[in-house]
Amino acid sequence: MPKKNKSFSPYFTESDADQVRAAVQEAGHLEGYASITDLIEAATLREVKRLQRKYNGGRKWPGVPAGELRPGQRTREEIRQRNEDK
Repeated sequence: MPKKNKSFSPYFTESDADQVRAAVQEAGHLEGYASITDLIEAATLREVKRLQRKYNGGRKWPGVPAGELRPGQRTREEIRQRNEDK
């Protein structure tokens, strides 16, 4: 099994974070999630695999080292622009 290490943390609104905690508390044990990390990791990796299938022929992309992506939350302008592009 690959060694796990913390490389980044997601940010949620307070309301969304409350729902994540509630989901783990109420149904996590029924679905095999022992922690919030288990749930977020499983959900994120499912989405990564979906994106790989859709945009990369189902293949893994070359890894991107820590520090290569812009850190932090997006500005309001970046979010507005992204929403307009949809």
